[in-house]
Amino acid sequence: MPHAGDQGHRFAPERAGLARLRAALAESPPLWWAMLYFFCLLTGYYVLRPVRDAMGASSDALAVFPRSWVAWADARGWDLRDFTLQLLFTGTFLVMLVLQPLYGALVARFPRRVFLPVVYAVFIACLLAFYLAFDRQVAGRGVAFFIFTAVFNLFAVTVFWSFMADVFDDAHAKRYYGYIGAAGTVGALLGPAITRTLAERVGVANLLLVSIAFLGACVVCIFRLRPWALKREREHGEASGERAIGGSVWAGLQLVWREPLLRALAMLMFFGVGVGTLLYNEQAAIVRHLFAADAAGATKYFANIDLAINLLAITVQLLFTRWLLRTHGVGPALLIPGILVLFGFCLLAASPFPMLVAVVQVVTRGSEFALGKPGRETIYTRVAREWRYKAKAAIDTFVYRTGDVSFVWLHKALSLLGSRIVFLAGAGLACAFTISAWRVLRLQRTLPGAAGTPGDPSR
Repeated sequence: MPHAGDQGHRFAPERAGLARLRAALAESPPLWWAMLYFFCLLTGYYVLRPVRDAMGASSDALAVFPRSWVAWADARGWDLRDFTLQLLFTGTFLVMLVLQPLYGALVARFPRRVFLPVVYAVFIACLLAFYLAFDRQVAGRGVAFFIFTAVFNLFAVTVFWSFMADVFDDAHAKRYYGYIGAAGTVGALLGPAITRTLAERVGVANLLLVSIAFLGACVVCIFRLRPWALKREREHGEASGERAIGGSVWAGLQLVWREPLLRALAMLMFFGVGVGTLLYNEQAAIVRHLFAADAAGATKYFANIDLAINLLAITVQLLFTRWLLRTHGVGPALLIPGILVLFGFCLLAASPFPMLVAVVQVVTRGSEFALGKPGRETIYTRVAREWRYKAKAAIDTFVYRTGDVSFVWLHKALSLLGSRIVFLAGAGLACAFTISAWRVLRLQRTLPGAAGTPGDPSR
């Protein structure tokens, strides 16, 4: 039987979690700025994401593709709407292929104080251009905006976590990354809420101005965190990030090819993208059917999915992520998302209902944001700066988009055989994803900071 003290005990973990957060903020001034940075970054991105997803699920070919593309396809009896996501993901991959060496050159030739603000300044300038395109209803705005948003997400978030690995060492990362992730999740909750509230009131174009304001705040946070990155580098005897890294613009891909741990992280990313892409494409097909002529309704649907994902993520981040990383290391954080996605795809293969697709999407993406991402990012605090900025960027951008374009076309072929076949293939990819997580877990034990492992003097 419950007793009078049950209600107080029920909320004790929440109170203890808030007390730990207050203590962490008191002892670590840079944590404030890191949390604000990630909050603003994900708020700005998640204002854009529902707009991007609605473009990807749009049944209006001229909203997505240029008139010349539509006319060319019509002349040959093709309907571009049958290949919307395949073309969008392929375009994203090609753009990423071009941008990867440009980013490598920026990192190699310019110090941190230059290339970090430059990345965000470029994104802000692009958003201003898209504001004009959406305001004037320019045909083909969808394909350009979809590709831009995908590139923005990968590069901006990758740069953020690379910078955090400069600011915090391994011990502090295990203590603070859960809180930083939670701050980002709050932003990821606020972003779609802003979009859901304002999409029909102010129009899509004005939402882009909201995103620009949050990105401007990110630049302020970068400058405020810079002294703390310098302090950490001096204390650990590391090369200063105020000097250019140097080296080849292709060094990131070369490192991934050469280093076993980086290869394992790349395979983890590749298969993780695979399961996500199959699920995303099935969800987009459902939305295209349900909201055939309602772009605002599709935008609100995707915003609701994002809200549910991020509510789950912040709950796990505040109550479990820090405890798991500090007491059990990165093992559970890497393995749990793989096990959950495998279970989810097995359920979908047995019962491929539309509502269950949404539920599995929420659970798998929520666990990835709350556990998988902080677990992987903690590993990068124990490696050299060239690994953090070059190899990590190659994995998070090039490998990610290679997975995207590979599996979006695989989904197109498998969908001809029905949803059950798609989800059975997803279960196979989930097995590969889990095995890759196990391999990363084994290889990361050789890094500095693992039990019994000496420091790396080359850092």
